[in-house]
Formats: sequence, structure tokens, C-alpha cells
Amino acid sequence: MVKIASKSDIGRVRSSNQDSFSAGEIRGAVWAVVCDGMGGANGGNIASGKAVKTISDCITAAYHSDMSANGISAMLESAIIAANLNIYDEAAENTDLAGMGTTVVAAIAYGESIILAHAGDSRAYIYEAGALRQITRDHSVVQKMIERGEITPDEARNDPRKNVITRALGVSEDIEIEFGEEVLPKGAILILCTDGLTNYVDSGQMSNIIDNNKFEDCPKLLVDAANSGGGTDNITVVMIKND
Repeated sequence: MVKIASKSDIGRVRSSNQDSFSAGEIRGAVWAVVCDGMGGANGGNIASGKAVKTISDCITAAYHSDMSANGISAMLESAIIAANLNIYDEAAENTDLAGMGTTVVAAIAYGESIILAHAGDSRAYIYEAGALRQITRDHSVVQKMIERGEITPDEARNDPRKNVITRALGVSEDIEIEFGEEVLPKGAILILCTDGLTNYVDSGQMSNIIDNNKFEDCPKLLVDAANSGGGTDNITVVMIKND
């Protein structure tokens, strides 16, 4: 049995929620998509919403239970490429939406396997046996600086460039997507989230909340912790438990 729990919140400062997400069960699998939009008052809402709808529609139309891991990755790639072009074309046609874009992190969980695809700095984690592990790599300026040894992860948390991403849907006709394959054992939890959570709630806090509360309550408690820590951004959390 697989459980899904989710929560999205405007935060304490923003006038609108530019995050979008969707999740559900389909033919023996569970899927989720989380996007964090950018680009003015309306552009971020439109970009993230369009991405989530396009990708979700592709998954629900194309996924079937006998697909291989490579087949699922190819399906996610097609879905994200389609979303990228939809956003790019709309921005080109409407000058008010010029420059809009969105991150994406998408996952399909089947049995004890997960196939991931992402672009930008929205993240995926696995929580298992009291330990939290990040399973995506941020596509951001500060992540590149960390990898080059120019700053530490702790320094990156307060770096003024921490929100500058190097990949996003909708800003170019082409999008570079990163894929991953992970195991989700019985009792483990997959977490997809936007940086509105991870900028204010560290791994220790996340683990503590998950470890000490009911699964169904965790998304709201994580959102509450992000708001208590600052809440200057929209916050979205989607959790999938292999129960």
C-alpha cells in the first residue's frame, strides 16, 4: 500500500503562490510533479501550472504497468520537453509573460523503484530508518560553487546567489533534464519539495518532524516550520510512503 500526503502554502511574504504540484496513483504506480514558477506577478503561476498539467497529462495517458525503467525515463523526458515548449511558446506570444519559467521535479514510484527527472533547484529526498538523504542535485550557481570547492554547503545557505538557477523550463527551446533511479523500500518515504522548504528547514529538522509525527501530518508541519523560519517564499511538499 502506498500513501500520498501533500501541502502547498503561499508563505508569509508573497502575494501569490507560484508553486504548483500534482500527485496520484495510476495502474499500480504512484506519480508526483512539483514545480516552482518564476517570472513576474503572473508568469510564475502560469509556467508552473502549465508544466504540472502537461507532465501530469502525459504520465496519466502514457504510463502502463509493464514499462521498463528506460521506458519510464523516456516518457518523463517527452513530458518535460513538451512542457518546456508549451511555456516557451506562450512566453514568446505574450510579452507580459516574457522570461517566465519553472523548476520541475517529477517522480514515478512502482514497487520499490523510483524514476526521477528534474531541472532547477526543487528537490527530492528519501527518508529511511531515521535518516534523510537528498537524491537530486541542485542546478544552481551556488551548487556549482560548492562542487568547485569555492564555498561550503553551510555558506551556500546564506549566499545572495542561492536562488539563481542554471536550468528551468520555458526559458529556452531546449531543456537539459537530469534523471535518476532509486530504491524506495517498505517504510521509506519519498519527498518532493520546492526551495521554500529547504531554504528554511534543514535536514535535521526535516528528519525530526518526520520521525516524531504521523505521516499524514508531516507536510503541514514541514510547511509550518518553513514559515516559522522565515517564510519568504512559497512552500510545497509532496510525500509518498511505501507502506
